[in-house]
Amino acid sequence: MSLPARVKLVEVAPRDGLQNEKNFIPTAIKIELVERLADAGFPNVEAASFVSPKWVPQMADGAQVMAGIRRKPGTIYSVLTPNMKGFEGALAARADEVVIFGAASEAFSQRNINCSIAESIARFEPVAQAAKSAGMRLRGSISCALGCPYQGEVPVESVVDVAQRFLALGCDEIDVADTIGVGTPLLTRKVMSAVTAKVDPARVSGHFHDTYGQALANILASLETGISIFHASVSGLGGCPYAKGATGNVATEDVVYMLRGLGIETGVNFDALVDIGQWISGHLDRKGGSRAGNATAAKRAA
Repeated sequence: MSLPARVKLVEVAPRDGLQNEKNFIPTAIKIELVERLADAGFPNVEAASFVSPKWVPQMADGAQVMAGIRRKPGTIYSVLTPNMKGFEGALAARADEVVIFGAASEAFSQRNINCSIAESIARFEPVAQAAKSAGMRLRGSISCALGCPYQGEVPVESVVDVAQRFLALGCDEIDVADTIGVGTPLLTRKVMSAVTAKVDPARVSGHFHDTYGQALANILASLETGISIFHASVSGLGGCPYAKGATGNVATEDVVYMLRGLGIETGVNFDALVDIGQWISGHLDRKGGSRAGNATAAKRAA
């Protein structure tokens, strides 16, 4: 199959990237990160999370972030919403898209939220209905689609089942997420092919963590199945509390560098992206997590 001419990149650093940071990041820095990413050309930025601050203290200022950002026309600002309380916060914050989530792993679902996959997704029905009634975009994220920290392998049928449940809820987009970064290209191709046999590929996205260094290869495998939406996090920010040694999301700079080499358009300014990665890494007092970003920054400094 020929590769798509253009890919939509969803930048998840402000939410998925920062949520595991131990030290609280000032709201002004979060606002600047969202704004700089939108200005760099991302059509969709995952900006905040409306979850209980008890569970995710880093995201406690979601309302302030959403109120403070300068909105770029045409940009989709997404927020994570686990329940109706979260949805009400998202609605008040004028989010463009709400994100709901469910695991493809029964063990993960039971261990984390003490209910079955089917029950967990049924809980999102009122959120989905409310989002649709409010004219908001709805995205469903399937976690542990390529492997689970508790049960290991996840049946492909389970991933397809969750995708179909999300489709039935009215999701505009469905993320297939390798939450712990254990997937390989062969498995990725198998899962993506199975999902896109039931769901229009134009509505399916790939979300890969780079724990085992397979994320770029998995993105290429997904491109070959007709997927043209991917999530990434500037400077590889993020991690997974369920996987020891997880390095976080695939670095956006590396993804853009690879896509550019494949002749695929993203609309993202690579030089601006490198600057953002170096800036936020400096603020977090660590070296950047993107090889392409670090190499480009070093070349500039030479």
